[in-house]
Formats: sequence, structure tokens, C-alpha cells
Amino acid sequence: MEYVIVIEEGNDGSFSAYVPDLPGCVSCGDTLDELRHNIRDAVHLHLESLRDHGEPIPKPISRTETVAA
Repeated sequence: MEYVIVIEEGNDGSFSAYVPDLPGCVSCGDTLDELRHNIRDAVHLHLESLRDHGEPIPKPISRTETVAA
């Protein structure tokens, strides 16, 4: 399964991300590479926790698109 992540850049140049289909699954990093690594780990740990607690694993349903402004 592949989950959409939303990446935001902070005013200080750091980055944060969240996973719309996994409420509460968030991470951050000083660089995009660090963030990508951290959010990947966060997704794996989030799913592991859901399994450990016998909770259902949400299917990825989010999509991304862009609009011209």
C-alpha cells in the first residue's frame, strides 16, 4: 500500500509532513531527505501500532492534484 503524504515547509526552512489517511501520523525533519526518512518510519510504526492493538488498517484513499492560480 502507498499512502499520500503532505509536506509543508516551515518559516525556518525545516519540513513537516502528515498522512491524511492515517490521522495522527506526522513527522518532521531539517531537510527533505531527513523528513522523507522520518515520515516513512512514522508510517511503519503507526501501522505496526494499529496491528498490535487489533485496529483496522485504513486503506489509502487520498489523492493529489494541483490547480493553477
